[in-house]
Amino acid sequence: MTDQEDLIERVREALSDRSPREVSMFGGVSFMIEGRMVVAARREGGLLLRIDPTAAKDLLARPGAHPALMGADRPMGDGWISIEQAALQGAGLDAWLEPALSFHTAQGAQ
Repeated sequence: MTDQEDLIERVREALSDRSPREVSMFGGVSFMIEGRMVVAARREGGLLLRIDPTAAKDLLARPGAHPALMGADRPMGDGWISIEQAALQGAGLDAWLEPALSFHTAQGAQ
């Protein structure tokens, strides 16, 4: 099993109660809830998260977090961050899914 396949399985399990739809995009498998992307498991085993742009600075200060890039050098904006594979081990995945799910829930309430 590749790193990406392992991460897809872990994300699938973590989001199972929300009935996500899986879509190939952003160089990986994106998980859509209620028609909106929440997270994507990337080829290299890292994670792409959709977050509240106002929380970007604090989240980027956490170990393993980086601004998300489209391709080699195009920033995706403050509402997107990339998480290194090493930061997703153990309880790390759940810790990183939390801000993405919170933002998703807040967006649905608007």
